[in-house]
Amino acid sequence: MADFQKIVQELMFWSEGIAALISLLYYNRIKNQYWKYFVFYLIFVFVSEAIGKWGDIFMEYNKQAFYNYFVIPIEFIFFYWLYAAKSFNRPKLFFTLSFIYLLSFIPSEFIFTYDKVMFSLNYTLGCLILMILVVMEYYKQINSSNILDFDKNRMFYINLGVTLFYIGTLPFWTFFELLKPYREIYNIYFAYFLVSAIVMYSLFSISFIWGKQNS
Repeated sequence: MADFQKIVQELMFWSEGIAALISLLYYNRIKNQYWKYFVFYLIFVFVSEAIGKWGDIFMEYNKQAFYNYFVIPIEFIFFYWLYAAKSFNRPKLFFTLSFIYLLSFIPSEFIFTYDKVMFSLNYTLGCLILMILVVMEYYKQINSSNILDFDKNRMFYINLGVTLFYIGTLPFWTFFELLKPYREIYNIYFAYFLVSAIVMYSLFSISFIWGKQNS
């Protein structure tokens, strides 16, 4: 990995930690709102990344299985809950989308091998579902009477961050195995993956500082 990518990868890890720290600083202001679960989510992400970074020093575990079967599913399901159940107030949609996503693990067990970095079917479907929710959120914000105060809308920053990272890196993880032989394209897209993650967690931090519950 190039020195630039190593530096950015380190910055990505600490951007997650900063987002978790800032969310904790604002916890008392939102402890009676559902946004408190966003704080728990950011802490969970940072702790999971810390385990992924240093866990093998203290214990033996399968890092790929840890992310594929535990971390990534929780990330997707949390965002389905945040968008569908809370922003759109449609809890049935949340349960339906979560069920569809979890159902995709069944064919993945038979189609994909365990030596891959990420299960393409699961991640692709998870991102496609999230992309639909992201578009619905943009539509909701555009048609909101508070559109001129978008900078105070916490979901604006979250939605933008999710767009840049999850949706923006969808082709990279979907065609990961096909891109690996083309090192130049792979390195550029991997660099985007790291930078977009930093931007996303920076936007998550901003959502606590500037954003309010307007959605």
